[in-house]
Amino acid sequence: MDLNLNNKYALVCGSTAGIGKATAFALAEEGAQVTLIARNEEKLKATLAALPQNRKHDYIVADFSNPEELKTKVANYISKHHGFHILVNNTGGPAGGPVFSAELKAFDSAFTQHLKCNHVLVQTLVPFMKTENYGRIINVISTSVKQPLDGLGVSNTIRGAVANWSKTLANELGSFGITVNNVLPGATGTERLTEIIKNKSAKTGTTQEAAALAMKQAIPAKRFAQPEELAHAITFLASARAGYINGINLPVDGGRTKSL
Repeated sequence: MDLNLNNKYALVCGSTAGIGKATAFALAEEGAQVTLIARNEEKLKATLAALPQNRKHDYIVADFSNPEELKTKVANYISKHHGFHILVNNTGGPAGGPVFSAELKAFDSAFTQHLKCNHVLVQTLVPFMKTENYGRIINVISTSVKQPLDGLGVSNTIRGAVANWSKTLANELGSFGITVNNVLPGATGTERLTEIIKNKSAKTGTTQEAAALAMKQAIPAKRFAQPEELAHAITFLASARAGYINGINLPVDGGRTKSL
């Protein structure tokens, strides 16, 4: 299927590693002009140099701990270059641990990075999307919005808030040709998964290999996802082919989530 993203501009958050980086490549391969956004400029430059050079890709250096600064940088970029048809909200998850013992600052930090930053980006990008009658907002969240995950208390809480924000936004923006959807990764081969496996290993007193195997056994597919598998789902949702898909939570988890 040709997704035909030629003449579409995409802003991809957290795009120097994992799912974000794979998504940047997938969008570029389908013809989109991609602007990367992350906080590490050296990693941004390296990712930019590796992108398919079928379009003039670019990057923005921004720290997602400061929503107002993020908004200013993106607004300045738009004023000098172009708006965006596609926004992929993707930020690394909060540290693990029981929700009962979580400190208040952990909630504050996660809420800022995940919901506030998503929100200011949407407010900044949507005016252009409305003029184009085309917008695709895809939030990379977690299967925890359907089934909370043990040992990820703060993440479960904040991801649920983002999912509800997203559904509300989908209802408000649908009439402008803008869709808002969530992709829910299961266990995916990223640095985040490595951290989770280490924590499980330490908690259970088993090797990391044994902890990883136990996690795989809980997945009907009996394996972890590759970041590219998430990227393909995101890229489809970013295309015109997905124009009537709006306000959904799409698990990409090998069947692990037990709810419908």
